[in-house]
Amino acid sequence: MSATTCPIRARTWPIPSTPTPGPAASPTASSRSTRTRSPTTPASNAGPIFSQTSWPTSCATTACSRWSTPKVVHDAPPFTLGIEEEYLLVDKETRAVTDKAPESLFEECEQRLKGRVAHEFLSSQIEVNTRVCTDIAQARAELAELRTTVAEVAGGYGLAPIAASTHPFSLWEAQHHTDRARYNEIARDIQAPAQRLMICGMHVHVGLGDDDELRIDLLNQISYFLPHLLALSTSSPFWRGQDTGLKSYRLSIFDELPRTGLPNQFQSFSEYQRHVQVLVDAGLIEDATKLWWDVRPSARFPTLEMRITDVCPLMEDALAIAALFTCILRMLYRLKLQNQRWRIYSPMLLEENRWRAQRYGLDEGLVDFGKGEVVPFGLLLDEITGLIAEDADVLGCTAQITHLKTIRARGTGAHRQLAARAEAIAAGATPDAALAAVVDRLMAETTQVLES
Repeated sequence: MSATTCPIRARTWPIPSTPTPGPAASPTASSRSTRTRSPTTPASNAGPIFSQTSWPTSCATTACSRWSTPKVVHDAPPFTLGIEEEYLLVDKETRAVTDKAPESLFEECEQRLKGRVAHEFLSSQIEVNTRVCTDIAQARAELAELRTTVAEVAGGYGLAPIAASTHPFSLWEAQHHTDRARYNEIARDIQAPAQRLMICGMHVHVGLGDDDELRIDLLNQISYFLPHLLALSTSSPFWRGQDTGLKSYRLSIFDELPRTGLPNQFQSFSEYQRHVQVLVDAGLIEDATKLWWDVRPSARFPTLEMRITDVCPLMEDALAIAALFTCILRMLYRLKLQNQRWRIYSPMLLEENRWRAQRYGLDEGLVDFGKGEVVPFGLLLDEITGLIAEDADVLGCTAQITHLKTIRARGTGAHRQLAARAEAIAAGATPDAALAAVVDRLMAETTQVLES
């Protein structure tokens, strides 16, 4: 590692709150975070869950002191958030995805939601997005309004939104892409993989201010947690009327596209820009909005945009996952202020956990890379929520972080869909009728905006 790529920045940020003693502050405490190592000091791979048995020395007095230009001082990140959700519009009678939603439906939604609703790739999809929210309470109010409004307007056309990442039985061959320049280009460029994009996701933006270097630094570290976020969100077990055996089949479809999956590691924002510019100069993409990674620096906003998650049928689940993503980023920022950072793992290892989350969701655990064994998801979740407890308190989302244990206990949207089909078949329903019962449950859960 050269002086110019040393990950410790010679900057001073105001600390969001007073650090408390614990795993993030002590070199001997239990945490998978590591102090940024000297250019000559290797990192250790040993240790139990979130532990680090070897703490390399800081490079703050070695390589960083050799920088020839002063570093810009940035304000603390605001950690604002915004949530985008995509829904499929289904016929209330047949429960199938409509082949084309009326344009007037979108116009009515736009009149009521004022810039917070949009077309998606398929004409049977609708996307909603919150405003920039200062806290999770505002995001909750926004998301409740968005879901309720879309359901009310769609109901006037005999349709209903479902917040699920795949439909239990509808076929993509019956769908049409939205006739707009961007979507026409995607359909023409990507061909068959694009035609199968009858899938929906949830994207969460977290505001990090004007420090692009911080966005890249946190981009590199947050990849470790993406499988955990995916596992909590899974809602796509069915495809074309079949149980796929995967909790998130959506990723199998989306991964057929170029420029998807886990992001690359970058040493700086300028390096990231250079990589994007190569594709732009070659005429392959117009800008960074055509990078469809699991998480990416937004090309339009000063945010990191998390994109790996399925859309959640239950709004409270979506809010809990959005809160978790925000809290993890704040925790990583706290580590940075203490001259520490999360270990960067190889794509091979991260991809394995990504696959396990896609395949099993919460059920079979993820690999602990330090121990070299699969650890039950509940234990991993307990460790993470312990690490971010301070951040949840400061950000006012402790209730949402606590709700993650409810997701773990009762299962994700994928679990409930599989249970709905099994219950219907046990009651004597035909396979087709059982899948229709799954859609009924999804319609009900999508508009269940308040939980007791």
